[in-house]
Formats: sequence, structure tokens, C-alpha cells
Amino acid sequence: MADFNRSDLDTPLGVRRRQVLRFDDDAVGAAAERVARFFGTGQYLMWQTVMVIIWISLNIGGFWWSWDAYPFILLNLAFSTQAAYAAPLILLAQNRQEDRDRTTVNADRRRAEETKADTEFLARELAGVRLAVGDMVSRDYLRRELDDLRSLMERMEAKLDDISADVIETAGELSEPTQGDLAEGHER
Repeated sequence: MADFNRSDLDTPLGVRRRQVLRFDDDAVGAAAERVARFFGTGQYLMWQTVMVIIWISLNIGGFWWSWDAYPFILLNLAFSTQAAYAAPLILLAQNRQEDRDRTTVNADRRRAEETKADTEFLARELAGVRLAVGDMVSRDYLRRELDDLRSLMERMEAKLDDISADVIETAGELSEPTQGDLAEGHER
């Protein structure tokens, strides 16, 4: 007996029907956009006006081949047919434009989110750098501190010189110590 899976029985077979005419949605949409763009031009209005003037002049002129008498029923039928096709073509073109606009808006929104994230990252990095630089010693600060230390040392040397001069003046007799004097004063 042949083994078959229960799920195979639950899944219907996809019967592919042959299509005599097959329309590509993108090709039809692109053609609709071209037609809709043409309908919105001055060139179209000019050609339509010329056609109507020729149509009416040939049918009113009294020629023996007047195929559309005065109320111009055939001309009205042509305009109605044109309007019946023009409206869906324009709507199709608008729908395609809306799809493109939606895609563009989504891409712009994604780019804006990425830019915002990048900006926030850079702001955090800049804050970190500012904190790190704030803890570092700058050249001007170090120079100022060294100048303060130099002036402090100069004042201390001046004080020591003043004290040494006072001690020397009060000592009375100044003599240089000799080798023996040092040895006698220092007991081991």
C-alpha cells in the first residue's frame, strides 16, 4: 500500500488555469501613468479642441456624408467613452503615485530614525569627550600653575635670604669654618 501523509490530503492542489491574456500590473500602470500625464497637458486639450472643431464643421457643413447630425450623439458617445476610460486610468496612476509616495515616506522615516540615532550617539560621545577633556590639564592651566609655583619659590628664597642675612648680622664674627672646627663640633 502506498504511504501518504494526512497533511497532503488537507492541502488542496493548486490548479493553475491557463490565462489567454496575461497583463503585467506594472506595465498597465506605467501605460496608465503616461495616458494620465498626457490628459493633463495643454497639447491634449489643443488636439481635442481641433478634433471637435473638425467634427462639428464636417457634420454641420451640409456635406452629403454627414454621419453625425446636429445633436452630435456620436461625438457625445466618444466623449463619454473617453471619460469612462480616462477616470480609471487617472485613478490607477494616482494609486501608483500614492504607493511611490508611501515608499518614499517610509524610506525618509527610516533615514530620519537612523540620523536621530547617529546624532544621539555623537552627542553622547561629545559629552564623554568633554568630560575627559575637563579632567585633563590644559597647557595654559599648567603654565599658570608653574608661574604661581615659581613666584612662590622666589618668595621663599627671598625669605630665606632675609633670615640668613639676619642670622649673619647677629652672629657678630663671621669666619669660615675650617676642617678642624667641623670635626670638633661634631662628635661621633
